[in-house]
Amino acid sequence: MNSLLKTLRIVGALEGISYILLLFVAVPIKYLLKDPQYVKLLGMPHGLLFVAYVVLAIMVGMELKWDKKTFAFVLLASVIPFGTFIADKKYFKVA
Repeated sequence: MNSLLKTLRIVGALEGISYILLLFVAVPIKYLLKDPQYVKLLGMPHGLLFVAYVVLAIMVGMELKWDKKTFAFVLLASVIPFGTFIADKKYFKVA
């Protein structure tokens, strides 16, 4: 398996986990308990992982010559909860 694709899979998993933690743990704590510290704690790492995921997706997509539909889905996956895990299973895993 291509090392760039392996890196995309790892970053995608980390980005997906950070997004889920941000949306389903940190944001509810911020608004229900009036405690924004978890959003501040998770926001920057998630942002960096998001940017890394998009850049890696572009690089891998160009290298593997993805069609527009695949490329669009992979990029859209980064803004949908659990999307990066679906993208990994559908497009990144090599048998």
